[in-house]
Amino acid sequence: MGKRTGIVGFSLYLCITFALGEYYSKTRPFTPKQEVVTNLHFFFHDTLTAPNPSAVLIAKATLTGRDNSSSPSPFGSLFAVDDPLTVGPDPKSKKIGNARGMYVSSGKDVPTLTMYVDFGFTSGKFNGSSFAVFSRNTIMEKEREVAVVGGRGRFRMARGVALLNTYSVNLTNGDAIVEYHVTLYHY
Repeated sequence: MGKRTGIVGFSLYLCITFALGEYYSKTRPFTPKQEVVTNLHFFFHDTLTAPNPSAVLIAKATLTGRDNSSSPSPFGSLFAVDDPLTVGPDPKSKKIGNARGMYVSSGKDVPTLTMYVDFGFTSGKFNGSSFAVFSRNTIMEKEREVAVVGGRGRFRMARGVALLNTYSVNLTNGDAIVEYHVTLYHY
């Protein structure tokens, strides 16, 4: 009953605050929970080819100053993604979630993607939780890292880093499997 009473009291406080026309609440001290570290390991499957692509070109620049028509992701291309996450590199291995968001080909001279992606888990201990990446990904480097900038659910307030290792890539069509080793600091 105490938790519900607290929620009702807080809701009443917000109603009064907003009724008085204020856009903020009273500042009060914050005592964070103990921060924890979680390490994750999974595989990301980015498929640009038919019949079932998980990454789709949604915009492409027409004036980049060069002919990039042979590249599967020429400079200025924007992709929407819903890539499966699995426990192993085989696309038929157990699916544990999806990486949803977008990336833009942002490297004019060096193939680079800037990623805005939410990695959401749909099974196991972290079902319903996700972490977000907003970072540059220099895709031609076999090993690289991207920044984790947030999270929700069990990963609320996450920060950290994901170490990426290209497991396989088809340079003609852009299909890739990438291994992720993620370290998250969260509450």
